[in-house]
Amino acid sequence: MTVTIVGSQLGDEGKGGVVDLYGDAADVVARYQGGDNAGHTVVHDGEKYKLSLVPSGAVRGKVGVLGNGCVVNPETLFDEIDTLRDRGLEPDVRVAERAHVILPYHRALDGIEEEEKDDLAAGTTKRGIGPTYEDKAGRRGVRIGDLLDPDVLRERLEYVVPQKKALAEEVFEKETGEEFDIDHLYETYREYGKRLEEEDMTVDCGTFLQERIDAGDNVMLEGAQGTSLDIDHGVYPYVTSSNPSSGGATVGTGLGPTVIGQGDVIGIVKAYLSRVGTGPLPTELGGVEDQTPDYDPNEGAGEDEEELATQIRDEGGEYGTVTGRPRRVGWLDMPMLRHATRANGFTGLAINHIDVLAGLDEVKVGHSYEFDGEEIFTVPPTTEQWGRCEATFKSFDGWPEVDWAAVAAEGYEAIPENARTYLEYISDELDTPIYAVGVGPGREETVVVENPYE
Repeated sequence: MTVTIVGSQLGDEGKGGVVDLYGDAADVVARYQGGDNAGHTVVHDGEKYKLSLVPSGAVRGKVGVLGNGCVVNPETLFDEIDTLRDRGLEPDVRVAERAHVILPYHRALDGIEEEEKDDLAAGTTKRGIGPTYEDKAGRRGVRIGDLLDPDVLRERLEYVVPQKKALAEEVFEKETGEEFDIDHLYETYREYGKRLEEEDMTVDCGTFLQERIDAGDNVMLEGAQGTSLDIDHGVYPYVTSSNPSSGGATVGTGLGPTVIGQGDVIGIVKAYLSRVGTGPLPTELGGVEDQTPDYDPNEGAGEDEEELATQIRDEGGEYGTVTGRPRRVGWLDMPMLRHATRANGFTGLAINHIDVLAGLDEVKVGHSYEFDGEEIFTVPPTTEQWGRCEATFKSFDGWPEVDWAAVAAEGYEAIPENARTYLEYISDELDTPIYAVGVGPGREETVVVENPYE
């Protein structure tokens, strides 16, 4: 069977930890979209592993697959694999031949275009993700399979590189270097292709996964980012360039929707809200909108809110895995979660970080929005409309700081009563059962209510 892990908010919900939590029963873990902008931290045997491309299940000895919906920077991929090997692990990573390759000119253009967009900049990590997906849609991309065929690779580069060079030099008036040099790119990426071949890493993703399922293996599908960053269902244009929602799992792996629909789709929820980058955030502590990547995360907040935002940010480690940027922080946003539940078809929830909110006298939730004088309960379709929404809050009594490791060992009933009231409100509002509750960063610091593989 399959289990699909989906971020329900704006990324950084703790997806890697949930993949790790249920990873024992999975034989294969496949990423279905995104690239090396998707940082996740996995704690295993007391060791922290920070990954941005390798599927997190690979840390636990599972087969990791980068699906055809991913965009792959081979330099990052091999750096991460070599680092894991240096730390005593032997990751088994396969890459879909239909996945697209991030090339140096993509990264260069990503940085140039973010600067030129000014107020419309999405706050990207400038790792070439968006420009690579643009080339995929424009039918001028280079795919992993192309790296294996020298004639095809040369042909692809000779077609696309002059266009990219002209864009950088003539439109944006920038000087270009070896990242726009056909010969340099050919030699570098042909070497990556040879290594992929030598290590037998490339696969026809859909066929590979279906054969594993037919053989009785359990497959976990892992999305990057979150639903509100989905290019179709998120806060456009402040979104990623792919589909983190569960629909992306089928097109990004080659498995049919009926195959994925027969399994579980688990929505990962952070007990509050955080994000890096621009765009509205109605439940934000401080209410700062349209922030640049270099923003002061507390700008515009009152003294009490600033102190609270800083406390949550520090307690939750709300700093980007890839960038180190401080994340914006807000209360839980239920309209966002209702939208995600409908778009993804969640069959279960994993709610993380309730320990971060421990010790607060009061915990708030954005229950609904006031939009142009009307109460609404889901996210409106345009970002401009979302920016006009004001959150209507519900308040919950806080819960104490406790021995969370002991809570994880004892089970759900050991969670403080007020925290359980909060969790059950979320479950009831979304009409979706709780599968797990994260009470700390380690794999053992999770209350498991239900295992989808059992």
